[in-house]
Amino acid sequence: MNAKGNIPVYSLQSFSAPERISQQYQVEVFDAKRHFQVEYPHRHDFFEVLFLQKGSGFHVIDANRYAIEPPCVFFMSPGQAHKLELSHDISGFIFIFTPEFYLLNYNNQNRLIEFPFFYTVQQDNPPMLLKSTADVLFLEQLFRKGISEADKKHLASLDLLRSLLDTVLTFCAHLYPKNDKLMATGKGHLLVKRFYQLVEQNIQKNFTVNQYADMLAVSANHLTQTIRLLTGKTSNEIIKSKQILEIKRFLVHSSLGVSEIAQLMGFADQSYFSKFFKRETGTTPLMYRTGKI
Repeated sequence: MNAKGNIPVYSLQSFSAPERISQQYQVEVFDAKRHFQVEYPHRHDFFEVLFLQKGSGFHVIDANRYAIEPPCVFFMSPGQAHKLELSHDISGFIFIFTPEFYLLNYNNQNRLIEFPFFYTVQQDNPPMLLKSTADVLFLEQLFRKGISEADKKHLASLDLLRSLLDTVLTFCAHLYPKNDKLMATGKGHLLVKRFYQLVEQNIQKNFTVNQYADMLAVSANHLTQTIRLLTGKTSNEIIKSKQILEIKRFLVHSSLGVSEIAQLMGFADQSYFSKFFKRETGTTPLMYRTGKI
């Protein structure tokens, strides 16, 4: 899957037991014994909630490196590249799931991106630190109940699992640091998140702002105004920043050469690609890869 040094993308089936009725979710204990035949770093096409209670290490998500300081919770959205560097005493729980699993009984198909920790407007993924013992114990109870229901392997448990997952996400959203600016803009941040989601899915296709606006059923002007209000940037600047993020992912997480990355990102000329990266970041691709920045 990674013969050319590219970043592998794993579906949830890679982490699920074949006999499971639904392979759209997995909830289990997370410790040093947990092992799957996957490469690090890699991407997922599903959502992830990683609740850590003990241990140390680092979690590299895209171009950001976060220290693991339990008790804490990491959230990941589809498409992000990540790598875990864990101590031998790491322990906690993990819930991974597809949007189809969570959204089955919801008419609101934007419900997942309404949570503040998925497709974040700030485009970062720091862990949520838990300060209350009661909160830690409550989350642990939810995960343990989820594991118990998943082990029963029958359809009657799926609705309860969805409810448990919703409670985990809703409770975490309640604890998650509030952004007053986002709250003041009403539903505008959802448009920005949907834009981010589409750009994430299509970053190597070089779509224009007008094309993204058409996909979102809004005018390009409205899209740009909303994005500028929330981020201080234009739509084109966001697309460029996503391009740079994707390039950084390849530079940090793969062994692809600069010319190969340029080709993957739709740049016909490597020289222009390098100039584009340096203009936007202040350093060359090779210097960024080697850490000489």
